[in-house]
Amino acid sequence: MTTTNTSGPIVIIGKNAKTGVRVNKLLCDLGIETRPVSRSTAIHFDWNNRNSWSQALKGARSAYVTYQPDLAVPNAESDIRAFVKVAKKEGVEHIVLLSGRGEEGAEKAEQILINSGLDWNVVRASWFAQNFSESFMAEGVLNGNLVLPAASTPEPFIDTDDIAEVAVAALVDASKRNRLYEVTGPELLTFRDCVDEISKQLGKKIAFTSVSIDDYLTILESQKVPQDYQWLLNELFTVVFDGRNSNLTHGVEEAIGRKPTKFSDYVSKTIEAGYWG
Repeated sequence: MTTTNTSGPIVIIGKNAKTGVRVNKLLCDLGIETRPVSRSTAIHFDWNNRNSWSQALKGARSAYVTYQPDLAVPNAESDIRAFVKVAKKEGVEHIVLLSGRGEEGAEKAEQILINSGLDWNVVRASWFAQNFSESFMAEGVLNGNLVLPAASTPEPFIDTDDIAEVAVAALVDASKRNRLYEVTGPELLTFRDCVDEISKQLGKKIAFTSVSIDDYLTILESQKVPQDYQWLLNELFTVVFDGRNSNLTHGVEEAIGRKPTKFSDYVSKTIEAGYWG
């Protein structure tokens, strides 16, 4: 394995994001210096404040980048273009970008990085399994009824622990640079399949209710979900979630030499860790 330049920290853009926190821990466990940043850290980073970017990247050689709320949103392309410019100015040599499958906006952001002149990696991921336990779907699981505008379209849900391992491999092994890793779980499951597995392992009845996108947006509005997040969920469920991603890839195996985690194994370890308790 050819190691990367270690003369500066690896910046983690998204200290508290589902993958960011995991990437940071794995790097620290390897004894690699990191600089995890967010809106709440001493060294401030805010996607909505471009003046914060230079200080966050100063002196770093690599960065792991998660974009909030998602690369599918309209302003992501402009932000990633500006971010790459700042990164080059600050001497960053290598960026690993978390991306999403089947999203036009995400693919535009990927191309900006790929054509930037920097060393790059793209980790293009399917839906996170952890959305059932650490994100917007967790409350429905806890309440015993997950309501979504999703019918029978299957998805290869991926464990974010796997994504983090792929990202770390790209960050620390220079021989893996300048490659796109499209990562999925090892099986195609519907949302109902996933709820049934969680229900079975918890020993608790959990219903899955499919509603129209209009009814779902009404629910989000009543819950005072921010408009930009409503827009994103509408985009994901009406545009991206149309079957275009109902296939498996081998990105996890290509990057780290093992098969991705099965959804049932994700459920087991999540219960063991005290989620849904």
